[in-house]
Amino acid sequence: MNTPTAPNGSLNCEDPHTRNVSVLRFVARVQVQLRPSVLDPAGEATKAAANRLGISGLQKLRIGKAIELELEAANREEAMASVELLSDRLLANPVIENWSVVLEQME
Repeated sequence: MNTPTAPNGSLNCEDPHTRNVSVLRFVARVQVQLRPSVLDPAGEATKAAANRLGISGLQKLRIGKAIELELEAANREEAMASVELLSDRLLANPVIENWSVVLEQME
């Protein structure tokens, strides 16, 4: 079997069957929060510091993280599946954290 090469002699890794496949670009915003049943020491420390600054009436403060990523996919469903896999296995700890996703197609 011959391995295709580019004109400069380097290996050509492009799949000839996917040359004309169009891809869409998406931006995903993943919000990760500790589950309500999990203590949030950083949130409590920040709430106490806000109180020391004279901020009154602050009833609850929880710290989370926001992740924004851009990706290419054939369609919205494929993009969402990729972001959900990343969120569940890499960006959040599903034992103690909940996550949510907002996915938008880029122009």
